[in-house]
Amino acid sequence: MGKKKVISEELLRELVVPSPQQLVGFVSQLLGYDRVRVKCADGFERLCRIRGKMKRRVWVRMNDAVLVEPWDFQYNERGDIVWRYTRSQVDTLRQRGYLPT
Repeated sequence: MGKKKVISEELLRELVVPSPQQLVGFVSQLLGYDRVRVKCADGFERLCRIRGKMKRRVWVRMNDAVLVEPWDFQYNERGDIVWRYTRSQVDTLRQRGYLPT
């Protein structure tokens, strides 16, 4: 089988929509290694880590829109970054009401 190679994010057609347990947020601070601070759509600022599978494939920068999955415990403080959105995907999320305008 092998790994699916993605040359450019612009080639991706799928839009990952947040499930009821997930939130969309923007990266506010890079803390080093795999830790970032994310300002989520529900108003909380969470300390999030980039999952290992994503850490090896995707660069996360300041002000990027990301999909956050809060932890079961410390729900308002910590979470995992599951996905990073492109600019066009952020515009689509705003139109569909997942992000404030």
